[in-house]
Amino acid sequence: MKRKSNPKKLCRQEEIGIRVLTGTVFDIRRFSIHDGPGIRTTVFMKGCPLECQWCHNPEGKSRMKELMVRLSRCICCGVCEETCPQGAVSRPGNVIKIDREKCNLCGLCAENCYAETLELVGYEITEAELIDQLQKDQVFYDQSGGGVTFSGGEPMLQVRFLTSMLETCQRMNIPTVVDTSGYASWSSFEAVRAYTDLFLYDLKVIDDSLHRKYTGVSNDRILHNLVKLSRTGHKIIVRMPVIPGVNDDRKNILEAGSFLSRLPALEYLELLAYHTIGTEKYKGLDQAYILKDLNPPLEENMLEIVQTLEDFGLQVKYGGS
Repeated sequence: MKRKSNPKKLCRQEEIGIRVLTGTVFDIRRFSIHDGPGIRTTVFMKGCPLECQWCHNPEGKSRMKELMVRLSRCICCGVCEETCPQGAVSRPGNVIKIDREKCNLCGLCAENCYAETLELVGYEITEAELIDQLQKDQVFYDQSGGGVTFSGGEPMLQVRFLTSMLETCQRMNIPTVVDTSGYASWSSFEAVRAYTDLFLYDLKVIDDSLHRKYTGVSNDRILHNLVKLSRTGHKIIVRMPVIPGVNDDRKNILEAGSFLSRLPALEYLELLAYHTIGTEKYKGLDQAYILKDLNPPLEENMLEIVQTLEDFGLQVKYGGS
């Protein structure tokens, strides 16, 4: 659903120097505790250059708006089918089907869905509107050492909006974190790092050929940017997903440990165990989930990986560790 601007708020915020820029986001999550220190608001920006096969936010990959169906919420009322002016919604066997060739993303079906089964994912938001939302929780940021985290997708894809937002947040004493895949130009990093307190930097797979296979892109730029960013002395937390059969073999773990241990500056390494949360979203977007038969890693395997990486002198965090 498109957010409506409040002209009075826009005028007031323009007076304190907030430029009228827009970004595309797909979610704004308040009271987040997993995307940096303290209590945070995480802004999920839409669009990503990677196609990670395990991604749990597939609605964040495309820069375009998308209609997503959450079938588990459906109450079979039929309003979506009755509302659609394009005849793009049908319900064979009381299961919602979207004809994506007919659908023009008008959003009427989502607006009229009582159960919020249908969701139009992705909307434009101005810098002023976003700042207004962030300020609501400033007292929690101040008390907990939290702030705002820009995630995605890949926030660097919208570097102009991102940089302006970061600059404004710092001017308003809201601490900033950027959660990035690292797949961006170095000039983008140069633009944002002056206004970023901490980077959450993803390291998917250390082997380039496997990285290409499972994410669709080379990791050369990602590793190069990580080294350069580390040399600036900036605060960095590297986050590495552990995907069974993809990057959890001893060779990859040893190479990752060797690479990370040579970085000049690193707060710590955080391991993120693969999970299946979010697989329903693929069905809701009519996309195939390639790793549907993959199970999360065993606890004993995760602890072994932690020990291997700690042997390189790295501080490693996983779960309660």
